[in-house]
Amino acid sequence: MEQRVLGRTGLGVSVLGYGAGAVGGLMVRGTPAEQERSLARALEAGITYVDTAPSYGNGESERNLGRVLKSLGARPVLGTKIRLPAAAPRDIPGAIATSLEASLQRLGRDSIDLFQLHDPIGVVEGYTLTDLLGEAVPALHRLQAQGKCRFLGITALGSTPALRQVLETGIFDTAQIPFNPLNPSWLAPRPARLPGQDFERLGDLAAAQGVGLIGIRILAAGALSGEAGRHPVAMPEVAPIASAADYATDLAHARALRPLVEEGLATSLAELAIRYAITPAAMGTALIGTASQEQLEVAIAAAEKGPLPPPVLERIAALLA
Repeated sequence: MEQRVLGRTGLGVSVLGYGAGAVGGLMVRGTPAEQERSLARALEAGITYVDTAPSYGNGESERNLGRVLKSLGARPVLGTKIRLPAAAPRDIPGAIATSLEASLQRLGRDSIDLFQLHDPIGVVEGYTLTDLLGEAVPALHRLQAQGKCRFLGITALGSTPALRQVLETGIFDTAQIPFNPLNPSWLAPRPARLPGQDFERLGDLAAAQGVGLIGIRILAAGALSGEAGRHPVAMPEVAPIASAADYATDLAHARALRPLVEEGLATSLAELAIRYAITPAAMGTALIGTASQEQLEVAIAAAEKGPLPPPVLERIAALLA
């Protein structure tokens, strides 16, 4: 498994990261034995970054990760997040501190490697820039000074202009970015005929400032598998992020890439999407969430094949154009 440096953090991370989220669902709804077997296999394959959040299963992902990591005696690079409670008025500093303490308790850790803000930025349902810079960032810095977290990040969703302003401050060490062939606009032009937010290649700006990039939604919540059916452990319905308005539309667009599999350029659409996500040199690690051991093996095998060659990238662009 290729290892890369996660921006200015200096953390060494595997090009494929283990996502313990609710979409794949294994670390939320799988059996304890399945969860331990999955993470043990990921670590054996060279995966060194694990990502979770308290919102994944209302804390179940963190609880299960804490149990499994203790059982395995493993300490990978570990990231979690804070999502603000919906109730108003919001005590942003208090919510951030309380959330991290609860996460550490569930994970069985005294500190976390990467602590990330999970709400969108510059939109009504998330942080305003005033909230972010005036309340959230000072709270994060206090936790850093207390040794509760080493590095700070964001889930980079929200308004494109607001995200640009935040990245230009240089405050955050990492950014989780949605990145897949259906919307590669953080690091490449967005296919003109496809829907989705244009992030205007903000990844280039981020990388130039040393921000470590973490790819999310690399399979577009499963649409880039080309299959409509979902595993029983997986989330049964998933709202797209930064692509089409619904899963069925993403699935239809993903199936336009099937000729590449038929031509033998990839063994599956899932392999194609995973290799696509790890192709940019600026991508530190790309997260894969799985529902089964079989899905994990597909992801590991894809990552071990490495980035896609330029002619395949050109074919992807042509098929989606």
